[in-house]
Amino acid sequence: MSKKKKPAPEAAEGAAPAAGGGGKKKLIMIVAAVVLLGGGAGGYFMMSGSGGGHGEAGHGGGGHGGGGHGAEAAHEGKAGAVAFVDIQEMTVNLASEPNQDRPRFLRFKLALEVKDAKIVPDVQPLLPRVQDIFQVFVRELRASDLEGSGGIHRLREELLRRVNIAVAPSRVDAVLFKEVVVQ
Repeated sequence: MSKKKKPAPEAAEGAAPAAGGGGKKKLIMIVAAVVLLGGGAGGYFMMSGSGGGHGEAGHGGGGHGGGGHGAEAAHEGKAGAVAFVDIQEMTVNLASEPNQDRPRFLRFKLALEVKDAKIVPDVQPLLPRVQDIFQVFVRELRASDLEGSGGIHRLREELLRRVNIAVAPSRVDAVLFKEVVVQ
């Protein structure tokens, strides 16, 4: 009889860790899923919150027309649809670095994102002012100021601040780079 009793407790002990291990795996998977969902939601709200809007850059971004100043709604037919105002390509001399003998240039093409297509007619007449403000600011930059993604991010934030001053009381939600080349 003792031979029959030993396998029973071992089977019971073997069964308990398997059930507990499965429970731990489920718990870990649930916690991981909650963390991923929470992180994704937090990232979305951070990017689409005030002054951000970078998270929505991909919506409708493929259909920008031939050039010049155009505006397109990302979601046709919706009241308050996101719209984009294209700014002409600009090429600007950058400030020279110490001991630099050749001039450096920045060529960039931008689109301004606004939350409501109704704002576009208010912004378009002010585009010459916006372009002037951008060129005057960028001429003071050095090529080293634009290195890496951090440099481009700082440029985007500064351009956004300046464009909102130029178009006040209207508001631009994001400055989107379509092309950036430092030569």
